[in-house]
Amino acid sequence: MVTINENYQKLPGSYLFSEIARRVAAYSEANPAKRLIRLGIGDVTRPLVPAVTQAMHQAVDEMATVTGFHGYGPEQGYAFLREAIAKEDYQARGADIAPDEIFVSDGAKSDCGNIGDIFGVDNVVAVCDPVYPVYVDTNAMTGRAGHYDGDKGRWDRLVYMPCVAENGFSPDIPSQPVDLIYLCFPNNPTGAVATRAQLQAWVDHANATGAVILFDSAYEAFITDPAIPHSIFEIPGAKTCAIEFRSFSKTAGFTGTRCAYTVIPKDLVRGGVALNGMWNRRQCTKFNGAPYVVQRGAAAVYTPEGRAQVRETIGYYLNNARVIREGLAGAGLTVCGGENSPYVWARTPDGLGSWAFFDRLLQQANVVTTPGAGFGPSGEGYIRLTAFGGAEDTVEAVERIKAIL
Repeated sequence: MVTINENYQKLPGSYLFSEIARRVAAYSEANPAKRLIRLGIGDVTRPLVPAVTQAMHQAVDEMATVTGFHGYGPEQGYAFLREAIAKEDYQARGADIAPDEIFVSDGAKSDCGNIGDIFGVDNVVAVCDPVYPVYVDTNAMTGRAGHYDGDKGRWDRLVYMPCVAENGFSPDIPSQPVDLIYLCFPNNPTGAVATRAQLQAWVDHANATGAVILFDSAYEAFITDPAIPHSIFEIPGAKTCAIEFRSFSKTAGFTGTRCAYTVIPKDLVRGGVALNGMWNRRQCTKFNGAPYVVQRGAAAVYTPEGRAQVRETIGYYLNNARVIREGLAGAGLTVCGGENSPYVWARTPDGLGSWAFFDRLLQQANVVTTPGAGFGPSGEGYIRLTAFGGAEDTVEAVERIKAIL
């Protein structure tokens, strides 16, 4: 008799953004004349930059020739991209990362979920609260999260690390033993960043206890403060305790094109086994590599033209973030983020719940946001707004919100 993975049955309701989409669709169907402005899901709106599309066009032309055709590529990624990443993203910042410690993939979301394949189910997992839902849900799917308590909004085997105003939205090191620690900076959803000293404390803790840090730096390109590290591997000791996930999605507009990479140093060993080799085995078995055309486009990000064009796009979104942050703060809301991050984390007014304020903004201002409660218990009483909309729409959305406060 066929059995199923019962862990899926434990998942509460639907994925956060599916529920948002359901509510938005229902409202739009009932109010077809209303024009919605979407500042909810973190999808980009600016087109791929010319350097990237030119490289992809050239790669397509290559694929149309006998000599330039590429079939199955290396599961780890083509050398031209891995070498560019190692040089420009790490070695240029003083982080000694080699190309063979980099694994190119089709998205950081996939890698953040799939990384659990190389770890035992009995590992104790610590997550920030609020948290990007993928970290929690994928561990629940494999059985590491235990059972879900709907009243508390928590899984009983996960260790929640509150990121709240009282600690500057930066988690404290858990007092209990943990094995896998998910960190994300600049943070999704709060927009908070971590200082060098804060990251050093995490690295020292992981090395002392044998834990592994799973560090999501998908938004590092939005860091403008030169004192803030862009990578966990800028921190001494990180190569023996950390794995890093990065993405071209927000950096270069690849949300629909799909390209990312994971860095696993060869010095990272647990249980007498090098995790670099384990991940390589996993990828060779379950993944056939990101497309050649896409990887050529990603490599163009590191050209002088590509860098300049991508910086211009990042600046466009950061200006949107400034408009949101200053507009909501000026209207009396308490806000975090939006300075080194494309996300603004705003406290709801008058003690409203996150979903209640989401519905109010949707129905009265026709602005789509993301309720903080969907990111975890400590997200209750907040909403997240993204800077990935158009500039004019962002200004209008802020004015609409201010009008109903």
